[in-house]
Amino acid sequence: MHRENLRNKLERYNSIDEQEIVDKAKMLKFLKSYKDCFERSLSVGHFTGSCWIVSYDGTKFLLTLHKKIGRWLQLGGHADGDSDLTQVSLKEAHEESGLEHIELLSEEIFDIGIHLIPEYLGIPAHYHYDVRFLLRASDPREHIQISDESDDLRWFEKVSDLPQDSGINISRMFEKGKKYCNFDCGRF
Repeated sequence: MHRENLRNKLERYNSIDEQEIVDKAKMLKFLKSYKDCFERSLSVGHFTGSCWIVSYDGTKFLLTLHKKIGRWLQLGGHADGDSDLTQVSLKEAHEESGLEHIELLSEEIFDIGIHLIPEYLGIPAHYHYDVRFLLRASDPREHIQISDESDDLRWFEKVSDLPQDSGINISRMFEKGKKYCNFDCGRF
């Protein structure tokens, strides 16, 4: 059932640039082509669930310095067979941030991206078909906690605060988050 739900969400998703148009088509084809596309055991790649987390007041966004990749990224991870990527993104947000109070701001997909994960500890290089959702930390008193998967975890106010190699996906999500928060959160 969730496989069909993801297909419908992907079909409704409005890509905002050429890369997202290409990635959306590849994701739909991948979803149709591989029955086990939510399993990390699929060696060519698999779907992952991630999130763009904004602060309670919409003035900051949360990123992790990923231990394996060594770059600042949105929080998220493997589906491990769960085709409900909304729930995967929420689970990963809790695990990787230590935040207990996180709310889903929309059931719809916030952003997408396909990226190559380099070979690591004998696991061959493969692709992550990453589906991202917009979340908000809903308790301003709650503190973040670095997980074992991260070298650092930090709230940022501007994309310009990040290293130059942070990538187009982070900049694109920042702009989308800013537009959403200007409209809904009244900030950014």
